[in-house]
Amino acid sequence: MFDRLKVFLAALLAGFVFHADASADVRLKDIVNVEGVRGNDLVGYGLVVGLDGTGDGVRNSPYTEEALSSLLERLGVNVQGEDFRPRNVAAVVVTATLPPFARAGSQIDITVSAIGDASNLLGGTLIMTPLHAADGEVYAVAQGPVLASGFSAEGAGTEVTFGAPTSGSIPQGARVEREINFDFASMQNLRLALRSPDFTTATRIETAINAAFGGSIATVLDPGTVEVSLVNSAMKPVHMMGRIENLRVSPEQKARIVIDQKSGTVVLGADVRISRFAVTQGNLTISVRETPVVSQPNPFSRNGETIVLPDTTISVDQNTERRIGLVEENVALSDLIEGLNALGVGPRELIDILKSVKAAGALHAELVLM
Repeated sequence: MFDRLKVFLAALLAGFVFHADASADVRLKDIVNVEGVRGNDLVGYGLVVGLDGTGDGVRNSPYTEEALSSLLERLGVNVQGEDFRPRNVAAVVVTATLPPFARAGSQIDITVSAIGDASNLLGGTLIMTPLHAADGEVYAVAQGPVLASGFSAEGAGTEVTFGAPTSGSIPQGARVEREINFDFASMQNLRLALRSPDFTTATRIETAINAAFGGSIATVLDPGTVEVSLVNSAMKPVHMMGRIENLRVSPEQKARIVIDQKSGTVVLGADVRISRFAVTQGNLTISVRETPVVSQPNPFSRNGETIVLPDTTISVDQNTERRIGLVEENVALSDLIEGLNALGVGPRELIDILKSVKAAGALHAELVLM
């Protein structure tokens, strides 16, 4: 292993550095939002019926019984004083996003999530559910068969669950009943909001728009906002935005490393750089193995009994072949990770090394832990 480490470091010192192009021309519509053009969150409370005995227990979820009684009474069925405990009904919360410029009669996707002790929504049907916005008004009505996102199976001695069977979706499951008024055609200024604010990217957007229209109609207000004036333009806002959103620029991004500690995933940007540092990684391994031995008494003995005797074996491996590796500056992190992978460093060890290098001040990038 030490020979492989020397070969890797020699390649780095010889100038084997991979330079990735961090920038690429992208459309403005993919990196900016137009101020005022936004969706609105909707939420509602409803019932899913038709479940195969996997619904809420009425004793544990009394609100399900109340909602079901109210529903039946609205349909002309009198259930006052009746004692019914169905297991094929589940109380759910329905969520959706009303997209901008949605018109009455258009349909949107919805998500259905159980809030009681229902174990599965597979095969259920959502009953007519009003969806409210933050102002309390109803903007859509949802109904339809639920597509569960998982499954569960159980037997006498075990149970298996995959995904989340208590949550599902209904594509095009809600119909818009109320529109949100937004007079886009009368706007005199368009404000483009960068999804990742950056001074360089905002300046490039300003330059691209002014070059496309042959005038100084775009102005950078701050790293996250570019304002486009329509006062002296003969074009309508819709036509202007149709041309602007297809212009291409090369956005700049901060050097960043994203680490998902749960799955051991490491995602790094091409602009990440490291300074000169030395590193070594755990050379002590302790293994503990239990091999219990069963001791039985001799045949026909009166006072004998069977006992289990512990037998523990502990081994310590110091792995003296590992050495401290020296890495020079101006080396791309991608090459470092490739070399560490070649030496058998796993994802977990790699994450620990990156954290240590960042703490030492040799890693010039933003470390994002998830």
